[in-house]
Amino acid sequence: QVQLVESGGGSVQAGGSLRLSCAASGSIFRVNNMGWYRQAPGKQRELVATIASGGSTNYVDSVKGRFTISRDNAKNTVYLQMNSLKPEDTAVYYCNAHILRSVWVGNEYWGQGTQVTVSS
Repeated sequence: QVQLVESGGGSVQAGGSLRLSCAASGSIFRVNNMGWYRQAPGKQRELVATIASGGSTNYVDSVKGRFTISRDNAKNTVYLQMNSLKPEDTAVYYCNAHILRSVWVGNEYWGQGTQVTVSS
C-alpha cells in the first residue's frame, strides 16, 4: 500500500503565506513526478505545480512568482510554499504523485486534500 499524507493547510489573510507538505509512505520503489492540484467550490480540479524527480518544475500561470514547489527525495516528500496569497487561491489542495512500487508496477496516487482559505 502507498499513502500520501498532506499537512499545512489553514486560513490566512490576503498577502500571507502557507507551506503545504505531502509525504509518501508505504511500499515504494521510486517516486517519479510529484505535484499539487487544487479545486475551488464549483470549479474543476486544476494543476498548480509539478516537480520531476530531477527537480524540473512547472507552474500554472496564476501562481508563477508566488508559489514554489520543492521536494526532498530522501523523505519522499513534496512541498508547496505559497506566498502573497490571494482570495482566489482558496481551494482544497491535493497532492499527487506517480509512484513505482517495483520496476514494473507504477500508479498515480492522491492525497486526501487540505483546505486553504484566504480572506480579503
